Amino acid sequence: MALEITDGNIKELIKSGKPVVIDFWAEWCGPCRMVGPVVEELAKEYEGKVVIGKMDVDNNVDTPTEFGIRNIPTILFFKDGVVVDKQVGAAQKAVLAAKIEALL
Repeated sequence: MALEITDGNIKELIKSGKPVVIDFWAEWCGPCRMVGPVVEELAKEYEGKVVIGKMDVDNNVDTPTEFGIRNIPTILFFKDGVVVDKQVGAAQKAVLAAKIEALL
């Protein structure tokens, strides 16, 4: 299951040494609801290799602002604590899986 990421725990996760994938979403966002189940599947498939989580932009405003998130869904891909890739808008599972594989 995808981890719930908040303004309070994000820095610790990014610095964990593992690649991190964060889906920025909101309950009211239609495309976010389409991407959500895909993110959950990927979280199960990559468990132990990659930290995959979701951040609700309505409940966490500092982090989306810090990373310039203007549209949702936006998925950021971190390696060694740095954003190395980004997906804005809904995407197919294969596209997201390829981006995750590039982190490994």
